[in-house]
Amino acid sequence: MKKHAIIPIFIPHRGCPNDCVFCNQKKITARTADVTPDDARRIIEDYLVTLRGRSLDCIEVAFFGGSFTGIPIEEQSAFLAVADEYKQAGLIDKIHMSTRPDYITTEILENLKRYHADVIELGVQSFDPEVLRASKRGHSAEDVERAAQLIHEYGFTLGIQLMIGLPCDSKEKCLESARRAVELKPAIARIYPTVVINETELADMYRAGTYKALTTGEAVDIAKDMYRILTDAGVQVIRVGLKNTDLINDGGPESQVLADYHPSFRQLMDSAIAREDIEKGMNELGDSVKAVELVASPLSFDALSGYRGSNREWFTRRFPGVKFTFVMDDSVPADNYIVCEIKVKE
Repeated sequence: MKKHAIIPIFIPHRGCPNDCVFCNQKKITARTADVTPDDARRIIEDYLVTLRGRSLDCIEVAFFGGSFTGIPIEEQSAFLAVADEYKQAGLIDKIHMSTRPDYITTEILENLKRYHADVIELGVQSFDPEVLRASKRGHSAEDVERAAQLIHEYGFTLGIQLMIGLPCDSKEKCLESARRAVELKPAIARIYPTVVINETELADMYRAGTYKALTTGEAVDIAKDMYRILTDAGVQVIRVGLKNTDLINDGGPESQVLADYHPSFRQLMDSAIAREDIEKGMNELGDSVKAVELVASPLSFDALSGYRGSNREWFTRRFPGVKFTFVMDDSVPADNYIVCEIKVKE
């Protein structure tokens, strides 16, 4: 049962000082009108109606979609005051936001403290200078490091958002960004494959042939290795892949996606990690094994089976002389990791 709930309040393209080549927040969030503090109150009330009585460990109000700390501080305060009202009443537990690394100052952090904010996610995307310039991010890796240090000093929870497949990117640059992120000691992270969305500069580059998008398979291969780097360091990866909407839905009647996009990207990555781990374990067992149980917790069982059962078929082809049985077992640990066990059968 899900014990953590997010009440998302999307503020599309508010606070952003420039348009990154990949960005069209109004298409991504399927929202066009500005959100007001009164709207925020209504959203919170609507969500709380559905969340009450569900024995949740944590309910967060999260400001997403733009660069929250880039909007005028009076507006920040108006939104934060609404969220803090619910926090002080004990109806929510945390206040969460995403923003740019270059929009973190002591003044901003003091104001966030005043309204009892908890979690600050930085849209880092990459630590590589060439990738940042080509993507028109408008900030440097040094800005990220400075912002992360300040966030830690003020006692906030730090989150890092990384992207795969940006202009001038490579697998090694992505993995190095994951390693650099770990050094900043974030508690949480997100991994997003770059999606080419209509009405962006990246879409123009894609049409002109000056930008080559990753295939889904290439992006999954990079994401799984980044995921391992982050989780091995104790960072909780809370999202992999861009959330699907009616506008971004690949192949839908109103799809705004121009290149390869998969709405179940996280499941594809989880399947690839489980398949890689099981293959390694089977190879270590040798050729004498004739039957095994592949065991996973309920949280990891879908990853073990693979997206639409793909791993079951793959294991049979890869190890044709072995009989595989797939078992769900509550005693197998699973939290941030995809844990699968191999039990040899007589």
